[in-house]
This record gives sequence, structure tokens and C-alpha cells, in this order.
Amino acid sequence: MNFVVQALSKVFCLVAIGIVLFIPSHSDDALAQDDMVAVSHSAAEAKPDLIPTAYFATRGSLWNAKLSPDGSHISYVRRFNGKLEMIVNHIDDKKMIRRVRFADGTAISSYEWVNDDKLVLRLSSVLTIGGWYVRRSRIALLEPSKSGIKYLIKDPNGLSEEIIHTASDGSYALVAHKGDGRYYFPAVYRYPLEPGAEGQLVQKPKKNVWSWVADDSGAIRLGLGWQRKKLHIWYRTKAEDELERIAKIKPGDDDTFFDVLQIVSGSDRGYVLDENAEGRVGVRLYDYAKREVVETFYENPDWDVDDLWVEDGKPIAAFYTDDREQVVWFDDTNKQTYQALQKALPGMQVSVTSRAKSGGRMLAWVNSEADPGVLYLFDSEKRTLDELAQFRPKIDFRQLATPSAFTYQARDGTDIRAYLTLPKGREANNLPLIILPHGGPFGIRDQLRYDDEVQFLANRGYAVIQPNFRGSGGYGDDFYELGVGQVGRGMQDDLDDAMDWAVAKGIADKSRVCVVGGSYGGYAALWAVLRNPERYRCAASWAGVTDWDRMLRYDRRYLTNKAGRRWQNKIEGDDKDFDLKDVSPYKLARNLSRPVLLAHGTDDSNVPIKQFDQMVKAAAKAPVKPETLRIVGEGHSFSRADSEQQWYDALDGFLAKHNPADQLAADGSFVAPKVEEEQDPNFKPVELPDVSAP
Repeated sequence: MNFVVQALSKVFCLVAIGIVLFIPSHSDDALAQDDMVAVSHSAAEAKPDLIPTAYFATRGSLWNAKLSPDGSHISYVRRFNGKLEMIVNHIDDKKMIRRVRFADGTAISSYEWVNDDKLVLRLSSVLTIGGWYVRRSRIALLEPSKSGIKYLIKDPNGLSEEIIHTASDGSYALVAHKGDGRYYFPAVYRYPLEPGAEGQLVQKPKKNVWSWVADDSGAIRLGLGWQRKKLHIWYRTKAEDELERIAKIKPGDDDTFFDVLQIVSGSDRGYVLDENAEGRVGVRLYDYAKREVVETFYENPDWDVDDLWVEDGKPIAAFYTDDREQVVWFDDTNKQTYQALQKALPGMQVSVTSRAKSGGRMLAWVNSEADPGVLYLFDSEKRTLDELAQFRPKIDFRQLATPSAFTYQARDGTDIRAYLTLPKGREANNLPLIILPHGGPFGIRDQLRYDDEVQFLANRGYAVIQPNFRGSGGYGDDFYELGVGQVGRGMQDDLDDAMDWAVAKGIADKSRVCVVGGSYGGYAALWAVLRNPERYRCAASWAGVTDWDRMLRYDRRYLTNKAGRRWQNKIEGDDKDFDLKDVSPYKLARNLSRPVLLAHGTDDSNVPIKQFDQMVKAAAKAPVKPETLRIVGEGHSFSRADSEQQWYDALDGFLAKHNPADQLAADGSFVAPKVEEEQDPNFKPVELPDVSAP
């Protein structure tokens, strides 16, 4: 990382301070040469050694770091001896002033400094109610100068607490949670930011309103909710006015996108993310009183806008994703700084994730799709840049592969954007191939960014393709709609067509192709070897759906009737002759003829472990039985490094056995590289009482 440190040190001494996010742009010329990128890769580079799976699973020494408003303290989250902890350190003398250890099963969903002496945390945990997993969230207060951590609300009534506004001086917060009444819709209370304080009701619950929006002064101005397949919006000009329904957006459109970004106090206008007539999401200036879009402030012709940064009522930057996260600046000072960073750090993404109000200190995150990344503390007054943490501290980034973007045509002529990672130090010729579909499936997408699983597979000698199949997000409404009703059909065709592209280019050996994925990607992996066993050599599924009918019934327990129907319509589509049983892996499990690795966490509340159990039972008499992995206590995503390593270890051995690349020894054996866990001899943990999961 010496190059990055030197370049950053140089550029930070030259540019103005006051930026929130920097992201280097990449020219369209580089993206246009897709085929050249794929076929020109050679074995000129040395083949790297096998990297231990523990290195890909090991978390950085800290994450989610933030500076206090005055820049004197830094907070961060870490896991030590298997326990989740929050740490607050003094920056100047580097002393730890607060360390809080959380009970098993508790997660920190989000947190923020509300002033120089106080942090507000949103904690979540999974409860079991009637045999079903339900996630509960609560708000907690942490004052670094005092011991302990306490819940803001002493006696909660509901399962979810959400902060929708905090006072600029940190004196109070507006919290939405269940209030009195017949319906389970949130009310809004004003709570002094003191442990166990009594809340003052400022907004009663309103039927079918699930989200409340406050303006920058803390007045509740707007409510949103779905009713009869329409997004209803209620609005008022002043806090004391009655709420009036101002819109039913796009009647009959189940997938309307409308996101309120800001309402300015004393004004009826604010910025929203909204679709145009063609379904492209852009930034609009909206007049709530007149119920109309005043103007389109910014819209990208090719990509949906993801977010807008507004400061003091003025738009500073808009963000979108092509193959990487990109930024468009409306502020000259920040734009100049961005351009200087782009010049100094070609090929790297640099973002300032937190800064003091004065702008004197900031946290800079530097990474790329071939570099896990490093977090730095920059002090503009001292002109120093100190490394705080590495995202994957055991991995030498010089041993990693560099993904590239390309476009291929599906069998119906649809253009599919995808990402190809070729193993370093090997000829791009007749390689074993892994198709790695993302989860979701709707509205999610892959992009050019660092991915542990991709790098792990490439390190083992596999070419990896990540297709953004139809229904993926970021490509507009038409592409999204192409995925409706195409689970196991058109979406699956797109994966097959990605394989055909790689084979036609000579990159992949058609007899050595496996599909690996998690969640929906896990389903797609299972379905690949059942639908087309002649194509695929094996499949590996983490937390994959195996029975769509049962999955939809489970989902409806956590959705309103309307939301449940919308979700079911997306999966089933309008084809009356289509039966989800026909694309459910468990129904064909008895015919399984290809090796399968089936893995799941026992505490998964997204795709319950029953999906795993049902597949195992259904495949009991299959010609080839699945190899299984159950990780006790793990959820849908990997919350612990040891869980992630178990998956990589199982996948490592499975692929070496059923679809080997070049990781085998001369005698055909495979021994995964192992490492001994290192302990810090100078660290003496201080035992603190657990913050019990609610």
C-alpha cells in the first residue's frame, strides 16, 4: 500500500478540504473494449500461492468508524474473541475511553454521533415467536464519559424503533414506533436523549402510513404507505395542519419508485428520487403543496440515480452506479478536489466516510475491485495520514485478480452486463468456470468492487462470471420488468448464455463449469444442475430457496397483504400456465445427478432452514446425494468470520474434488492452506456486562 499512502499524502496537501465523498471516474473507452480485456489476459504474471480461506474470512481490525463532531474521538465496531464490541478512542493520545461488549445475537444496524458526548445506536436481534424468526430493533444511548449503555425507550410496545430525526444539538430525537390504536402502524414520539426518558407523542399512527418524514427543523410533514397497489402520500405545510393525501402515484404500477430526500422547513418544496415516464430514476424538485414536479434537477441518461447529497438545502452531488459507483458534483470546491484525487489515484476508489464539522480531520477509505482497502485518518492541520485499519489485513493485494466488465447477448437479444475475473498467472484458455449469480433477485446488482468470494475462487484458478441477469437493479424499468415471472426461466437462461459466451471466446472449458451462489444465487445454482445437468458439472448453494410456494407463504407473514401480493406477482408473473412447483429444486431433487454442496445457517430469518431440510429429504434417494453444511447460530448473511470460513473451507474441498482447477498436487491430492490464529499478547480484555438482546 506504499503507493497509495504516498499519493494520498501528496494530494491531500494540495487540495481544499471539505469533501464528503470522492470516487474516481473510469472512462467509457476502457469499458468499450470488453472482448479485448477477456482474450488478452495471459500468464505473464506469476501464479500466486493459494491464499488461506481464513484470510478471506478474517474481518478487519475495525469497521464502521466515525469521528465525533469536534474530531477529538473516533468510534468503531470490532469483533474480539467472538464478541461484538463498540470502541471509543481519544485520537490525540490513542487511549481507549469506552469499550462496550454486546450479547450474542445482537447486531449494530446503524449508529451516529449526535453531539460530542453522545452516540445513538440502533441495535437489532432475532426473536423466535411461534416458531418463526422475527427481527427486533431498539434505540440505545452511549455516552463515552459514562459507564454502561442504556435503551432510550424503557418499555417498548413494538418490534421496531426507527429514528427519523435528531436535533442538531443532540438534545432530542424523533422515534417512530408502534403507538396506541387498533392497527400496527407507527406513531412518532419526541424523546429527550436521556436513558429511560418519557416520550411525547407528536404524531398519532395513521392507517396505511408506514413511513414518516420530518423536515430539517423536526416537524412531521409527510407520510407514505401502500394501499390498493398505489403509493399514497400524505402531506402538510405546517406541523399544526391536518395531513392531506396529495398523491396516489402511478395507479396500477406495483413497482413505483419514489424516495423523499428532503423537505425544507418553511417551504413546500424538496428533492425526491422519482421515475420519469420511461422508468428512469432521477432527482426531481417537487412541490408538495401543488402536488407536482417543478423541474428535473439531475437525471443520468443511462443509469438510475442512487442518492443525492444535500447540505443546507443545496444539492452538492448526485450518485449513480454504472460499473462502479460514480459521482456528479454540483459544487466547484468539491469537484476540484475530486479531480485532483482522480489524477493522483487512477484506478482507485477513495471516499471520505466521516469528518469533523471543522473539516480538519477526516476518515479516508481507499480501495478497488482488486484491493480490499485501507482506512486512513487524515489531519489537515498536521498534514498527516495515518493508517487505521486494513479491510483484509492478511491478504497481499498484489496477489489478487482484476475483474473487468463486458456485455453479452442473451438468446432473446437482450444485452446483459456482467463482470469477468480471470485467475492471475494463468492463460485465459479453457479455464474451469464459475458462474456466480447475485441474490435478490429483483433490484440487486453486481458491480466492479472487491468481493471476497470472487477473489477466493480466482485464487484457486477459476474464471468467474457475475451476470446482472434480467430483473437486476440499476438498468432502468424495462430491464427490471423483463425479470418479472422469469424466476427459473428467463433469468436462468441468462446464466446459461453467460456460460456460452465464455466458451465461445475460448476462455472456459465447457466440461468444467459450476454454478455457485447465495440466497437467490443459491437457488439458481441448484436449479442449474437440475434443469440442465448436461451443462453443469456441479453446484454450491448457500441459503438457497428450494420450494417457492413455501417461501412465498413464509414471506407473507412479514408483509402486508398488498405487499405480499406484489411480491408474489413478481415471482409468478402473469402466465396462468406457470406453476412455481415446476421451477422449485425440491420437486426434481430425486433426479439429482450432479454433485451439490448444500449449506445453510440454522438461524436464517430470510430463507428459513426448513428450505434446506426439505431439499435434503427430497434428495435422499437421488443418484447423487447433496453434501451438506449446517452452520449453527448463523443467519442469512455471514455475521461471524468463523461462519464465513466454514463456507469457504467446504467450497474449497468441494470444488477441488468435483471440478478441480490447478490447486491439486501432482498426485491429485488437495490440501488447503492453513494458518494459526494469532493473538495480541499486549491486549488485556476488560470484561463488561453484556447488553442483553431485547
